[in-house]
Amino acid sequence: MDIKAALINEIKHEGASTRRMLERIPTDKLNWKPHDKSRELMNIAKHVANIYTWVPRAINNSEYDMAKTPVPPAPDFKTTEELLSLLDKNVNEAIKHLEDTSTEALSEPWTFRHGEKVFFTLPKAAVIRNMALNHTVHHRGQLSVYLRMLNVPVPGMYGPSADEQM
Repeated sequence: MDIKAALINEIKHEGASTRRMLERIPTDKLNWKPHDKSRELMNIAKHVANIYTWVPRAINNSEYDMAKTPVPPAPDFKTTEELLSLLDKNVNEAIKHLEDTSTEALSEPWTFRHGEKVFFTLPKAAVIRNMALNHTVHHRGQLSVYLRMLNVPVPGMYGPSADEQM
């Protein structure tokens, strides 16, 4: 299996897991946060749904300069359906962009910067893995803690959870 097919399969798998987590977001607690330094539940949930936008951003460009173009914020949501619709749209667009690109293009370098400050330059495939997939897993883990603290059953991601036997 080439890297393109592997990334598509991984996005499908992680997108489905992310969807199971976002389905549990209690919309009556969107302003809740576990600590003063933490993000509100609304903020982290919409961020998780929006992370997959890094896939087309990486595929369609050779760099991203936050000084020129700040990352656009995800829209607020009022219902679970709106949140899931955002996630589904972003996952589907990520997959389409991967399907439409060449395997060779995924080896091209991509730079993340803020003006003159370069954070990193990596092959586009590594950017997709890090800025989309690993980033999603990280924040999805945070969401699982939020759900636990709100006494919402946490879905299993890679096997059973304390609340969900597979």
